[in-house]
Amino acid sequence: MPRKVRWGVLGAASIALRRVIPAMQKSDWGEIAAIASRDRKKADDAARTLGIPKAYGSYEELLADPEIEAIYNPLPNNLHVPWSIRAAQAGKHVLCEKPISMNATEARSLVEVRDRAGVKIGEAFMVRTHPRWLRTRELIRAGRIGQLRLVTGFFSYFNRDPKDIRNMPECGGGALLDIGCYPITISRFIFGEEPSRVMGLVERDPEMKADRLTSAILEFPSGQCVFTCSTQLVYHQRMQFLGTKGRIGIERPFNPSTEEPTKLLFDDGGDPSGPGTPIETIKTCNQFTIQGDLFSKAIREGGEVPVPLEDAIHNMAAIDAVFRSAESGDWEQP
Repeated sequence: MPRKVRWGVLGAASIALRRVIPAMQKSDWGEIAAIASRDRKKADDAARTLGIPKAYGSYEELLADPEIEAIYNPLPNNLHVPWSIRAAQAGKHVLCEKPISMNATEARSLVEVRDRAGVKIGEAFMVRTHPRWLRTRELIRAGRIGQLRLVTGFFSYFNRDPKDIRNMPECGGGALLDIGCYPITISRFIFGEEPSRVMGLVERDPEMKADRLTSAILEFPSGQCVFTCSTQLVYHQRMQFLGTKGRIGIERPFNPSTEEPTKLLFDDGGDPSGPGTPIETIKTCNQFTIQGDLFSKAIREGGEVPVPLEDAIHNMAAIDAVFRSAESGDWEQP
């Protein structure tokens, strides 16, 4: 086994402290060697609690550390591109939280920096590395449900805290960027195609102005994706794939349990009221650990990262098109 990739974390974001860092600390290919926060006490507290060797009181100090090879960037959405650029310019590989940018134009700006610096930059769509999504795609391509024609998705939670960055449009808050990006990336991943046109409907919070209820239709060459996302509805998530001969559904599609196996559910239409019969059980795993391992392995062995910039740009282009359609009232091309 090659020497583990030494990772540094920018900021003390909740997702990093609760999910990503503990998962990556179980990695075979990488280790969390440092964390930085603009509030030194937050960095020290996180380092002590999580057993991270180094803590820095500024992002600049972390990027200047010659021992750090790769950066995990879970900063607010509006800071993803600026600090990913600075990390790349410092010679660090970058795994940036989703969405990788505020829009596709921003995302494209990362390509030149990546190529000039000779580093790897990828988007942290951990779902794309989970074995159940790989198996779902494999089953669909093998014809298990006939010809895939429709993907349906739903993702919501309730949060109306005006101090939460997920409710601040200027920070990249709102339902579509925060959680609507998931059904978009999954539908693109499963179809293996890019949407040719998009229709969107957006309802914004009257005070905070962030989109709180967004629905979209994505037309693909082979079918359609229809989804709704919301930051002000009951917590719920669902993805289904409907073909000419059957349907596949996935339990807790975006945040699966890391304590027990998950199931792929199949329905051939025999019982329209049924939730589906388990056809496969996917063993217990942590998608954040897998994501970190695959990214670190790509660094060590010179392969491609799980979700490269080119893919991230396509996803942002689809998101942009949903927003444009909501404004124009017409179909928009990504």
